[in-house]
Amino acid sequence: MEPISTITGKAVVLPVENIDTDQIIPARFLKVTDKSGLAAGLFEAWRYLPDGAPNPDFPLNRPEAAGATILISGRNFGCGSSREHAPWALQDYGFRAVIAPSFADIFRSNALKIGLLPVTIEQAIYDELVAMYANDPQMALSIDLAAQTVTLPDGRQVNFPIDAFSKYCLLHGVDQLGFLLNQAEAITAYEASHPQPVKTTG
Repeated sequence: MEPISTITGKAVVLPVENIDTDQIIPARFLKVTDKSGLAAGLFEAWRYLPDGAPNPDFPLNRPEAAGATILISGRNFGCGSSREHAPWALQDYGFRAVIAPSFADIFRSNALKIGLLPVTIEQAIYDELVAMYANDPQMALSIDLAAQTVTLPDGRQVNFPIDAFSKYCLLHGVDQLGFLLNQAEAITAYEASHPQPVKTTG
């Protein structure tokens, strides 16, 4: 996992609430065991028309959305099942962060584990971003993980929450296993200073 410090890039707005994991990546795409190729199924029911042609009205298909790395969406993003393929598909598509007023807990956890940054903002800020994007579809944002801030197009900075452990892992580019492996020396020293009692028989 690559370390995350600052994410600066073009944003795209998908102004829909309660987007569930089946809408993010339909169940028929869950046969794979890694992220490779999952981008093809991202929002598949919305991105394509019944004849398989791209839906020109879907936000991600519009020319101005090309190259977007930050997705802005409505509250309760990622609800539904616990499938980890949902954040995998978003990341495989090229998104590095998702900004929303709220996230489903399991989606948030799965996203953090793979380095896809879920950024929670107030509803009022979300509404402003939707309006800003309508006026400027080339809108870019900057997310500073260390400072836990999002810099808006008008220069304002808003804070977002993240737990200390997830923040550490993202900043250092390690997952939970990697974090434990980095503590191997300290764990060994602790075990050496706390010998286990010898069991006796009889």
